[in-house]
Amino acid sequence: MNYQKICSDLLKDLPQRTVSVIERRFGLKTGVRETLEAIGSSYEITRERVRQIENEGFAKIKPRVKEDQSIAKHFQKAFASFGGVKKEEDLVNVIGKDKNHALFLLTCLDGFERVPEDNSFYTYWADSKSSVTKAKSTVKATIANLNKQKKVLKLADSSYIDISKNIQKSSDKKYGLSHWIEINPKGIKDKAYLVLRDQAKPVHFAQVAIMIGNNTHTATVHNELIKDDRFVLVGRGLYALKEWGYTPGIVRDIITKTIKDSKRALSKEEILTKVSKQRFVKENTIALNLQNRNYFLRNSQGKYTIKEA
Repeated sequence: MNYQKICSDLLKDLPQRTVSVIERRFGLKTGVRETLEAIGSSYEITRERVRQIENEGFAKIKPRVKEDQSIAKHFQKAFASFGGVKKEEDLVNVIGKDKNHALFLLTCLDGFERVPEDNSFYTYWADSKSSVTKAKSTVKATIANLNKQKKVLKLADSSYIDISKNIQKSSDKKYGLSHWIEINPKGIKDKAYLVLRDQAKPVHFAQVAIMIGNNTHTATVHNELIKDDRFVLVGRGLYALKEWGYTPGIVRDIITKTIKDSKRALSKEEILTKVSKQRFVKENTIALNLQNRNYFLRNSQGKYTIKEA
């Protein structure tokens, strides 16, 4: 469909200023849509007068559009292909590159509705009130499901979901809530968190930097991991997630906690086994810490306790 020719025919015989106002409002000539204020300023009239001129033009154009049923049928078919609702900026993928002329024609048609952007939704178009209701119901149900699952999900592409500001697609084409770090990670620390969570095992900070990509500096990653209590240093350069059950602190701290949690003296072998689950260090490193008499005592049975202050 030749949108430009149809628009040109519809604007014929209208007062020149009316034609100019409509062309500027929809960017029919320049491709840039202008505000009521900008147009009013150039004509030295109020924005309300510009609106009146625009409405007067539509009052004459709409009956002409009704006479040509092919225009309505064309857009009805297009909207039926994606369920009756489409984010305005994505309409170009369906109705063609001549977006401004197409949006002008949609505005002239009865039944099609442009729903302005608000806190929850992007600007979108719908072919009926029932399509709007169905889209909002689908978005609401999807948000509820994501909150229940508490993880990104692989969902079928949907024009309904695309209009929502609260649901977005991750880099791996899964959907989640827009405030989730899987969807909008805030800086290196969130990206590092996602890397570790995906690996499900401790990873050296240099490797984390490589996995983040984009030429991320290893020193930057290390500094971010040190400052964020979601991460625990469990070995030389190795970081794990605290949520996996790793306890923050140096080896001595882990030994102390291990003995306290056991509520009894422990043998060297017991301590080595338990601490090795928390720290990726040589057994000799653990043994050397045990020999520090300022913190640990060895009883007559050869078992270790904590030296009381």
